[in-house]
Amino acid sequence: MFRWYVVNTYSGHENKVKHNLEHRVVSLGQQRNVRQIVVPTESVSEMKDNQKVTVERRTMPGYVLVNMDLNEDSWALVKGTPGVTGFVGPSSEPVPLTQSEVDRLLHQETAERPRSRAQFAIGESIKVVSGPLSDFSGEISEVNEDGQKLKVLVSIFGRETPVEVGFDQVKKL
Repeated sequence: MFRWYVVNTYSGHENKVKHNLEHRVVSLGQQRNVRQIVVPTESVSEMKDNQKVTVERRTMPGYVLVNMDLNEDSWALVKGTPGVTGFVGPSSEPVPLTQSEVDRLLHQETAERPRSRAQFAIGESIKVVSGPLSDFSGEISEVNEDGQKLKVLVSIFGRETPVEVGFDQVKKL
């Protein structure tokens, strides 16, 4: 019976393990036991040089998902792959994922919009580049990643005034 299993790998070697595992499945004739190998990722938009860039990020660093029929041959195939440290679960019997876990891990990129990762930290100096306060400089006092907003202390008429601006309206100094 085909089930999804989580395979532990060296962190940063997930794509290499996926490639090695796919190659071993073909070369050892195990296509009937292993259906699919997935490195869980999500799309994240970041601000780089004042440009919005979408990049793929691993949602589970150090892990690869394998849809397989677990038997002695397929277990040995996965365990013998370079970069694999083992299955998640007791060493004698890997634990398969439930269907809800599989849905959450594999279909999350379609369920939510790309997240922006803040390139900003509290206390950093920034310059507002668009909007009514363009050309004002200030210091970040709060970062709201979910709303993609910053609270910035801007000096208006000699007073520090908190102003809320979007990630795309500012640049670092």
